[in-house]
Amino acid sequence: MADNLKFGLGCALSTPVTAGGQLDNVRFVEHAQWALSQGCDVLAAFGTTGEGASFELKDREHALTAFAKAGIAPSKTVLGVMATAIGDGVEQAKLAYAAQCKGILLTPPYYLKGLDEEGLYAWFAGLFEALGTAARNVILYHIPSVTAVPISVELVARLSKAFPGVVMGVKDSSCDWNNTQALLKNFSKTHTILVGDERDLAHAVREGGQGCISGLANIAPDLMQPLVRQGREEPRVNQLVEEIGKYPVLPAVKSLIAHRTGDKGWLAMRPPLVALDSARAERLGSTCDLIRAAKAA
Repeated sequence: MADNLKFGLGCALSTPVTAGGQLDNVRFVEHAQWALSQGCDVLAAFGTTGEGASFELKDREHALTAFAKAGIAPSKTVLGVMATAIGDGVEQAKLAYAAQCKGILLTPPYYLKGLDEEGLYAWFAGLFEALGTAARNVILYHIPSVTAVPISVELVARLSKAFPGVVMGVKDSSCDWNNTQALLKNFSKTHTILVGDERDLAHAVREGGQGCISGLANIAPDLMQPLVRQGREEPRVNQLVEEIGKYPVLPAVKSLIAHRTGDKGWLAMRPPLVALDSARAERLGSTCDLIRAAKAA
């Protein structure tokens, strides 16, 4: 099981910005290097935890350039592609492929709701057709709590059949074990099934999952190693997830990075998100310190 992992521990990188909301590549590179030094196998840039929908194409380009200059292998990086227009998604994907990234994490078009699955299929198909032979290693991103546009098991199967070799797998952030289990049952032998909810990660790995792209890896990659490598539960992971979930999650993750590093520059958010106030940030940091310090069960 663990010896055959092809993906492993992916860190859903938080994206640092300046007080004025501009991308801070110095902190970004430092954080990416830290994640790799702590045992992360993959860096996912500009996903949900990375506020990906709030960053432009040029920001993605600048970050990938900074990573390359710092010696971070592009084969370690998955680039988040978030767009509602097919052409915008194509440009983001082309950027990832030109940089030789490991792959892309592709959300469905998230503005219109209640979509007919035929229309959703046509959107993905149009994007893949526009990319042509460049299309590869696409991780479909199922996060209906954010997009309100689910990616069904049937749609994964249909796209995989129509575009062989293009769909690498699915990141399931549904926080619904029944959905994760259905994906594992249908695709664990042919696709990379990744889990977004760390509380289900160990169970998924035991049933054929290949790892995760995790926001918690920004904070506690050490505690996540047993889940990913051996499919072994770590109660402190669940406790951290539940504590962070009491706050706006993206600002909470940045607050905990600031807490770990002592660098308050990490508190800044790109609008429309706002940072945690100092009292909540201090309370969250102290509580998470207590959780980490507790002995593993």
